[in-house]
Amino acid sequence: MTTIDLEIATKRERYINTVRELRSKNFSNNLPFLILSDGLPQGQAYREFADGHMELQEIYAIGSEYKTVVLKILSSKEADQIRQEHGLL
Repeated sequence: MTTIDLEIATKRERYINTVRELRSKNFSNNLPFLILSDGLPQGQAYREFADGHMELQEIYAIGSEYKTVVLKILSSKEADQIRQEHGLL
């Protein structure tokens, strides 16, 4: 492993740890956690809740207010797959 590879791996690990801490903090404050994904169309994101369920939502602005529409409630298997893809398992 080169020095650059090691630096990239270290930064990725720090990033994942930070994301996990933010997620945990949100859940402990009874707030959902927003998961952005390059694999989704613009304006869509996953929203994960402390009880374990996850929704695919569309987020849009009306003036200065943001609104969301639930497009799909993911199955446990689908939610776990999203968590795994984003290093949250």
